[in-house]
Amino acid sequence: MTEEESKNITVTPQTGSTVSIEGEVPFAYLEAHRTAAVKHLAKHIKLDGFREGHVPEKMLIERVGEMALLTEMAERALRDVYPAVVKGHELDVIGYPEITITKIAKNNPLGFKAKVAVVPPVMLPDYKAIAKEKNLGRESDEVTDTEVEEQIKDILRQKVAYERLQAKATIGGSPDAPSEASGEEGAKKAETEVAKKDMGGVTELPTPETVAEKDDEEKELPLPVLTDALVKELGKPGQFENVADFKAKMKEHLGIQKKQDVAAKHRAIITDGIIEQTTVELPQVMIDAEINQMLAQMTEDLTRANLTMDGYLSHIKKTKDELKAEWTPAAEKRAKLQLVLNEIAEKEDIHADAEKVNHEVAHLLEHYKDADKERVRIYVESVLRNEAVMSMLEAS
Repeated sequence: MTEEESKNITVTPQTGSTVSIEGEVPFAYLEAHRTAAVKHLAKHIKLDGFREGHVPEKMLIERVGEMALLTEMAERALRDVYPAVVKGHELDVIGYPEITITKIAKNNPLGFKAKVAVVPPVMLPDYKAIAKEKNLGRESDEVTDTEVEEQIKDILRQKVAYERLQAKATIGGSPDAPSEASGEEGAKKAETEVAKKDMGGVTELPTPETVAEKDDEEKELPLPVLTDALVKELGKPGQFENVADFKAKMKEHLGIQKKQDVAAKHRAIITDGIIEQTTVELPQVMIDAEINQMLAQMTEDLTRANLTMDGYLSHIKKTKDELKAEWTPAAEKRAKLQLVLNEIAEKEDIHADAEKVNHEVAHLLEHYKDADKERVRIYVESVLRNEAVMSMLEAS
């Protein structure tokens, strides 16, 4: 079917950012697929005296029926027709269509209906003004002496608590004995290892952040005096020369971490402000895709923690459907964010740097040799374009 012919097919917008496609396909389009349909059906039919896949057409039809052959021809024809309709009507579709055959008979046009999600229109606010306002209140990423001291106290507390635990284990039993709480702690840890999607440095968490509470008894433990000898025990051999060196390297480490945290937090503040004032109707397929990505990442994180999804769900006393429902708001936000970034990139004519794209694609393909090159390129272009959009907003 040509693009011009496809325009005779009716496309009607529906709720939920979907469209309904309805029309008829000339029987000639089905007939063009008859030979391929016969060969396909013959592969699954065995008759005495004939080699597999070489059953005569007449005998094949007697065996499976004329309607089975027509249906196979119709499905093959629609696989060719659908892309032409999408292109002819300039539809920006998402995911796969739901196609239903409404009328089928030999030597008659094929009637069909289809439903598919499309990229919804995005009504953006004054995103530059919002970004400018948020940029004025950007948090400082400078590390204070107080933060360094608090970090050192935490390290010393952990050292004292560990030594205390080792002493108890030596007295009460084998230090290698498994802890009864290890399964629960593993589940809590895995809960924080949640699905993440890089969108220009913006990271979303699909579950509420789990914060481990420190034991009150551990907080009250007397801390040792920080000396040159002690700091040499805290790292690898030769890592820290003295207290001054230890504090300097601790501040440098905190500086790197704080810079990353502040940058991620600030980007989230900017995009949250834009998203709150953006009007868009999300198609369900986009929300489902985000949730499925979260589940895949969660499964991978659980595997790394030597846990299973079933075990984790049992621990948190929830079903997978309940977990999906809990994640839905975050999934909607992630989907909305990507649409917002795409729309801003379109309006500002922002593109990923071609040289950087080529470099990153080559780098990824070196590590994932079986990956589809085109899909890798699309992913890299999306990430780098998102980064360029965020850099523009941060400079507003």
